[in-house]
Amino acid sequence: MNTINQIIRGALFLILAFFGMAMAVIFMVSTAIAVAVLYVVARIQGRPFGIQAYWADRRRPAGYGKRAQDTKTPPPKSQDVSDIEMREIP
Repeated sequence: MNTINQIIRGALFLILAFFGMAMAVIFMVSTAIAVAVLYVVARIQGRPFGIQAYWADRRRPAGYGKRAQDTKTPPPKSQDVSDIEMREIP
């Protein structure tokens, strides 16, 4: 009886491991497809494709850069924002 339980547990473990590996492969393939699409779009738009270029473009405010030149609108004025509360301690 104990041997049968071990065989069933081992079979279930192998099935779960197989499904986990299949999900990992699907995730890797979908990630590779997404990176390929980003690469093709960057090449079509004439921009460099790389992590530094991508993050520099994403971190730039919406009104700056290439988009501001296309629309001929001035970039938004920066506002000083602070979330610090000052208190005097006696």
